[in-house]
Amino acid sequence: MKNFIPSWIRVPVIFFIIFGLVEYFVDSAGSKPAFIEQPIIMLFLLLVLVILIATEAIVGSMDNILYQSLDEEAKARYEASSKAKKPKFIIWLEETYIKLLGAKPIQEEHEIILDHNYDGIKELDNNLPPWWVYSFYISIVFAAIYLLKFHVFNGENQYQELEQEYAQAKIDLEEYKKTAKDLVDFNTVEVLTDAADLANGKKIFETNCVACHKADGGGGIGPNLTDNHWILGGGIKNVFRTITEGGRNGKGMIAWKQSLKPSEINQVASYVLQFQGTTPAEPKAAEGDIWEETQE
Repeated sequence: MKNFIPSWIRVPVIFFIIFGLVEYFVDSAGSKPAFIEQPIIMLFLLLVLVILIATEAIVGSMDNILYQSLDEEAKARYEASSKAKKPKFIIWLEETYIKLLGAKPIQEEHEIILDHNYDGIKELDNNLPPWWVYSFYISIVFAAIYLLKFHVFNGENQYQELEQEYAQAKIDLEEYKKTAKDLVDFNTVEVLTDAADLANGKKIFETNCVACHKADGGGGIGPNLTDNHWILGGGIKNVFRTITEGGRNGKGMIAWKQSLKPSEINQVASYVLQFQGTTPAEPKAAEGDIWEETQE
């Protein structure tokens, strides 16, 4: 494996295999992700990564020392043997990596050895890696563009972007409310006139309300819904609120907000208002105060 896969590929692959195994066994136990539940595992994996990198560095250094101890003929045989064992694709990857790294190959390092010598340890005069140099140049160009856009020409900043997102969010919310019927409340409720809504309101009324108000709205235990007298106020908003929160404490209607959705309460409230001005078979005496729409 070592002869076919370079260390810059091998080390991360080994690390992420260990990373994935740890995460798999922790997740299979039914807990939260390992690095949220037990941060010590993350520290352990980082330690493993450091050990892998250090091991590869030591092995690479040993290979370098052994290579430098060979004579020219032995070096040639070593290089020929190494290339013969590697696929062309791996050789191309390694050569490309060396170019990006900008470092001299082992066999050419003698050309950049400095005169410094510390107890037999010699220093190489390698240039900065090309990828690092180009990244540095790109960061300078980016900084210049950033300076001009945001500090000279007053480009749009994060605060302005946030304000625009808030404004768009309000617009989107209003659009959503138009189709999300269950977001209706006392302040936004309106009389429904669609036949399907009124049909469903009638169904809800006949299931839950006829026992107290009768099928024709004439009233029984509950008040008459056909006259213009209302105990807790008429109009869609008051009727919606009465159905939602219930009637008078101790003797009024129960609160239906636990049983019905806001959209369903809106439907039945709209249906109830259809009784206004009709003539029931046995109308109950009027209760409450006269309600006029202009008073709402």
